[in-house]
Amino acid sequence: MVTTISSTGTDSFVGTARSRVDGPAKVTGLAKYAGEFAAPDLAHGYVVSGGIAKGRITAIDTTSAEAVPGVIKVYTHENRPRTAWLDYNYRDAVAPPGSPFRALYDDAIHYSGQPVALVVAEDFETARYAASLVRVTYEAELPAVNVGAQAELAYDPPMKRAGIKPPPEPWGDADGAFQAAPKKVANDYRLAVEHHNPMEPHASTVVWEGGGKITVYDKIQGVSNSHGYIAAVFGMNKEDVRVLNPYLGGGFGIGLRPQYQLFLAVLAARDLERSVRVTLTRDQMFTFGYRPDVRQRVSLGADAEGRLQSLRHDALSGTSRFEDYQEVVVNWSAILYDCDNVALTYNLTKIDTYTPADMRAPGAVTGVLALEIAMDELAYETGQDPIALRLKNYSESDRTEGKPFGSKALRACYAEGADRFGWARRNPEPRSMRDGRELVGWGMATGVWESLMQQSSAQATLTADGKLTVGNSTGDLGTGTYTILTQIAADALGLQMEDVTTKLGDTDLAEAPVAGGSWTAASSGTAVMKACRKIAAEVFGMARAMDDSPLANVDFDRVVFSDGRISVAGDPSRSVSLVEAMRAGGVDKVEATDSAGPDSGHAKEFSAYTHSAIFAEVKVDEDLGQIRVTRIVSAIAAGKIINPKTARSQILGGVVMGIGSALEEESMLDHTIGRFMNHNLAEYHVPVNADIHDIDVIFVEEEDRANPMGVKGLGEIGIVGTAAAIANAVFHATGKRIRELPITVDKILG
Repeated sequence: MVTTISSTGTDSFVGTARSRVDGPAKVTGLAKYAGEFAAPDLAHGYVVSGGIAKGRITAIDTTSAEAVPGVIKVYTHENRPRTAWLDYNYRDAVAPPGSPFRALYDDAIHYSGQPVALVVAEDFETARYAASLVRVTYEAELPAVNVGAQAELAYDPPMKRAGIKPPPEPWGDADGAFQAAPKKVANDYRLAVEHHNPMEPHASTVVWEGGGKITVYDKIQGVSNSHGYIAAVFGMNKEDVRVLNPYLGGGFGIGLRPQYQLFLAVLAARDLERSVRVTLTRDQMFTFGYRPDVRQRVSLGADAEGRLQSLRHDALSGTSRFEDYQEVVVNWSAILYDCDNVALTYNLTKIDTYTPADMRAPGAVTGVLALEIAMDELAYETGQDPIALRLKNYSESDRTEGKPFGSKALRACYAEGADRFGWARRNPEPRSMRDGRELVGWGMATGVWESLMQQSSAQATLTADGKLTVGNSTGDLGTGTYTILTQIAADALGLQMEDVTTKLGDTDLAEAPVAGGSWTAASSGTAVMKACRKIAAEVFGMARAMDDSPLANVDFDRVVFSDGRISVAGDPSRSVSLVEAMRAGGVDKVEATDSAGPDSGHAKEFSAYTHSAIFAEVKVDEDLGQIRVTRIVSAIAAGKIINPKTARSQILGGVVMGIGSALEEESMLDHTIGRFMNHNLAEYHVPVNADIHDIDVIFVEEEDRANPMGVKGLGEIGIVGTAAAIANAVFHATGKRIRELPITVDKILG
C-alpha cells in the first residue's frame, strides 16, 4: 500500500489543482535569474569562441583588446591562473566517464566554438567589443563528425555511466527466431540532433565576498553540482562557496552539468578579487551539449497473428573525443513488449564535437521513436490494429530486471486515450481519410520512462505564529516544484498553503540532488513530508502534555492535522491549535530535517515506470507537403498526481517538444568544417503558437508501490512517443513511411 502523505482531514491540497506559488514573482519580474543578480563593483566577461573544430592554436594576440578603455584583463590558455590538475576534480555529479572539458586549458581545439579567451571589462558592451579584437591563428585538422561514417570505429564503452543501465544480456535466439518468423520488419531509424534552447542562456554571477569567499548565482538544475565542482576545481573549502539558483528559465537537461561560463567566471573573480558575471550568447549555446546523433536498427519477427517471436534493437551513438556519454536507448524495447528472443546492443563512436547532453527523456525519446515506428510497421505487416498488436505483446513484468512492475496502468491508457480520440472510427487504410484538399492521418504510439528516487534531504521549520518554512537545495525547473512541495507540507501539518514558504536552489539548505530524471517529486517530496511529520510528532507531544489536554491519552496515529489544529480523528471538538501547543511547550520554533531515497518504501522490490498512450491526428496538404498536427490525446499513467494543473502543464510542454522533434527541430552539422550551421533561433526551427492546436491530457488512475508517496514524476513522459505517434499518423495519411525525423516538406514531396 502507498504510505499516507499526511494525516490531515478531508480538506487536502495534494491531488487538487493549484496555481503556482512562484507565479506572481515570475509574471511581475521579481524573480531573478543567474545573469540578473546585482553586485557591487561587478565586472563583465565575454567569451571568445574558437573558429575551427579540430587542431591547435598557434598564436593568440590580445593586444588590441587589452588597449580598449575599460578592459580589465584578457584570459587565455597562456595566462590563466592554475586550477586543479587531475581529471577527477573536474568530474561533476552527473558527468559521463572520461576527461571532462577544461576551458582555456591548453592550445588544443576539441570542437567548434570552444572558448579560447575571456575578456573581462567594466561593462558588458566594452567586453563584447574588445572580444571582437582578439586575433587567433590556428593549425587546423579535418574533423570527423559524421556518426554514420565512424560506424566502423564503434565500441562498447568500457566504463559505464553511473545511473545508466547498459543493455541486458540477450535471451533466447533473436537472430534465429527472426529468420524463422513468418512476418518480419527490419529497418534503420534516425532522429536528428537537437539542441535544448532554453529561454534563459547559461550565465554565472560570482559575487566576491572578501576573504576568499564567494557567492555564486549559476544557471544550473542543481546547485549542489556547481558547488562541488567549484570546490574541487579551485581547491576551495565548501564553506567558502555558496551557490544559488532560485529560478531557472528552462533547463531540459542542459542545466544538469556546470557549463564553462561557471569555470571562467569563478576563475576571473578569484584572480581579480572582485565580482564577475559571464553570460553566453545564443550562438554559444549551440556549441555544446545536444541530443546525440544515434543510428538505430530495429528488427521484429512475429507470427501471423502478430505475436513477437524476435526482437532486436541496435543503436550507435556519437560521443565526444574526451567523454563516453551514454543514455538508455535500447532497453525500452524489452521493457515495453514481451518476447522470448531478445538482443539489444548499444555502442559509441567518437566524433569531434562537444559531449552530448541529457535532453528531456534522454535515450527514451530516441529509442522509443524507432521501436514505436517499427511496431506500427509490424501492425500493417500483420494486418493488426496498432493497439491490438501492442496489447497482444503487452509485458506483465520487467524481464530486463527480473522484477514485477510497481504499477502499470498502460492498458487503461490505451483504452481511455482511444476512447477520447475516437480511434474506433479510424479507417486503417493509408490515404483513406480526407478533409478537403488535405489527407488525414491517425497514428498512435506508446511512451515509457523510468520512475526513480534519488537520495534527498529536506528541512522544515514551524514558528510560533503557525508559519512553516520548508525546502532543500534542489531546483524548480519551471515544473512547479515550489508549488507541490508547498502542497505536501501544508497537508502534513494541516496548514493553509499561504502559511507555508518553500525555499529551493541554495546550498545553505538541506542537500538534494540535481533536478532531473522526473525524480524530484518523489525524492524531495518524500523528504519534505518526512521532515514535516517529525515536526507534527513533536508538536503533538507538546499538545498532549498540556494541562487538561483534550488529546491526553490519544495516540499519534489517531489524530489529524487540519486548519492549524491537531484534532482527534472523527471528533473535531477535541483539538489543540499548533500555536497553543508550541506556547505551552515554551518554544519559538520547531525544526526538523529528514531524508528519503531509493531505500524508502519498496523501491528495490519493483520496477517503476511511467507509461503513456499517445494518439495523433495530422492533416497533410498533398500539393504543398505541409503537415499540421491538429489533435493530440496523451493518456498518462504516472501514479499519484499531486497537482493536476501543473501536471497537465508538464505534459503539454512535453507534447510540444515532441511535435518539434517530429516536424521541425534539427541541428545541422557541416561534416567538412564540423560546425552546427543553424546556430540561432531564426534557422533552428521550434514550434510556435500557430503550430500547436488541440492537446488533450488524460491522467489515468494508478496506485504505485515503488515509493512512499506513490508519485512517479512527469517531466519526461509527455515527450516520449509523441514524435512516433505523429510519424505513424503521417504514414496513415500519405502512405509514405518516413524513418528519419524531422519529417520535412522535402521528405513528403520527394
